[in-house]
Amino acid sequence: MPLVKEVQPVKPASPRRAAQVRFPDSRAFEAPIGTPLEAFVRAAFPDPPVPVMAALVDGKLKELTWPVACDVEAAPVTLADSDGGRIYRRSLSFLLVAAARKLFPQAQVYVDYSLPFGGYFCQVQGREPFTPQELDRLAARMREMVAADLPINKEQVPLDQAGALFRAQGEDEMVRLLTYRRKDYLTLYQLDGVRDSFHGYMVPSTGYLRLFALRFYPPGFVLQFPRRYRPTELLPFREFPQLVAVFREYGEWVRRLAIQDVGALNEAIEAGRMSEIILVAEALHEQRIAQIAGDIARRRGEVRLVLIAGPSASGKTTFARRLAVQLLAAGIRPVAVSLDDYFLEREHTPRDERGEYDFEALETVDLALFNDHLLRLMEGEAVSIPHYNFRVGQREAGETLRLGPDHVLLVEGIHGLNPTLVPSLPPQRIYRIYASALTQLSIDRHNRVSTTDSRLIRRIVRDAWARGYSAQETIARWESVRRGEKRHIFPYQENADVMFNSALVYELAVLKPLAEPLLFQVKPSSRARVEGRRLLAFLDWFLPYSLDIVPSNSILREFIGGSILEEFRPWRVSNGQ
Repeated sequence: MPLVKEVQPVKPASPRRAAQVRFPDSRAFEAPIGTPLEAFVRAAFPDPPVPVMAALVDGKLKELTWPVACDVEAAPVTLADSDGGRIYRRSLSFLLVAAARKLFPQAQVYVDYSLPFGGYFCQVQGREPFTPQELDRLAARMREMVAADLPINKEQVPLDQAGALFRAQGEDEMVRLLTYRRKDYLTLYQLDGVRDSFHGYMVPSTGYLRLFALRFYPPGFVLQFPRRYRPTELLPFREFPQLVAVFREYGEWVRRLAIQDVGALNEAIEAGRMSEIILVAEALHEQRIAQIAGDIARRRGEVRLVLIAGPSASGKTTFARRLAVQLLAAGIRPVAVSLDDYFLEREHTPRDERGEYDFEALETVDLALFNDHLLRLMEGEAVSIPHYNFRVGQREAGETLRLGPDHVLLVEGIHGLNPTLVPSLPPQRIYRIYASALTQLSIDRHNRVSTTDSRLIRRIVRDAWARGYSAQETIARWESVRRGEKRHIFPYQENADVMFNSALVYELAVLKPLAEPLLFQVKPSSRARVEGRRLLAFLDWFLPYSLDIVPSNSILREFIGGSILEEFRPWRVSNGQ
């Protein structure tokens, strides 16, 4: 006879007056309903080695000011996490803006672009640039505000009220931006009487923002902050003259197009100006590629190897093919050699700290064989180039090449700027190019468009149609991709002879209608959901635009498809003929 399980009787209960927060280590803390999340985090982590900026609550990112109304599971988000780093930088920018508005009411602070050591280059309009002495006063004011631990409050205001506020403050770019906002409200933050819009979460108070510095850097200054991989210190200040020059060149491009912010781009779409914008933006790219080809042509007979490197989704492949076209027009015949074909056989591939094959390490390449072949090709010998079979992890026989006097080798790969790649070649024989999407388009004067976000959106769109990956899969891989870039690409970018900026001022309007459906498909239970929601909120500021007018040789075609250069192979030449 089956046993009957005894059921405990259901009885009336009083409404809960407390809520519990359970952390990943299974500890649970209880407090009255409505207690801010910050109180639970401080109880659980009274002295964290890395400052906590927010928390993932049941898989959703929440500010520390969020009131806990029911039992939840929470995981701290620290300054060492990507979301935590963004929150810190955003909050620090607000601290800078609020302090500057109190000390220098006529100064309009613009956050322009990011620098690799951890800093934003900022400029001032409405008055002369800050002097070193004025920057010292500004930094002192910011530290006073940090010591006072002033609250950063949040409010939602109707869109018409927000528009009136920014109109009164002379922030025309925000007025333009709000014209196309689909929601009928705007979230504002308030600090020491200053109200402003920042696109993303903030820390609860200024006491969280102890680590920063201001540095005089004409024609503006640098707001320095910690990097997430060194979250408790500021990295040494370094000069990046080529990178800064590229950002300034792009800044001149967007000024020439009168598209310096997202609101202006939206206005151009509404006004039917996009044909002009696209044609001029593409012409500027072609002009720059022609200049690079001309520089190589002027060194004809001396430069025999062109190395092209850059981070993921920079458009390196299309850039290399467009460069090849320009070289052919200059009477130089490019021959491509793939660095991937010189990979070590699988059993000799180095492994990373997790014991997995590290295909991005320089040691993955058979450097001895690669350099031997390069030297022999430079001497005019015929060389049998290997072909790497990735399916079996073995090198196989490839085609035979011989360089003639009008040939130049093109090699694209992440290690192209690392001097260890080709130590045996004389420097005058090598021309190094760094390609990346270094956008300087801004949402408004205090909210910049991240170059990393632009590249990630490019890759999400390309991976979907070209590789069959979901947005969720691409986002999941992105952290590993970024780790490899920081290790193998960014430290060597200033070794380049020239930098090419592949960013296009109009591209996010074209990518938006392609990326949004992919991002909406990210599963709510996935860790990628937080990133997907953030990117959707970012794209929401852009009006969409059709891809039909994008030229068939555009860098953007590498990511949306339909490139005329897809089958362009001028370098498939045996025996150098």
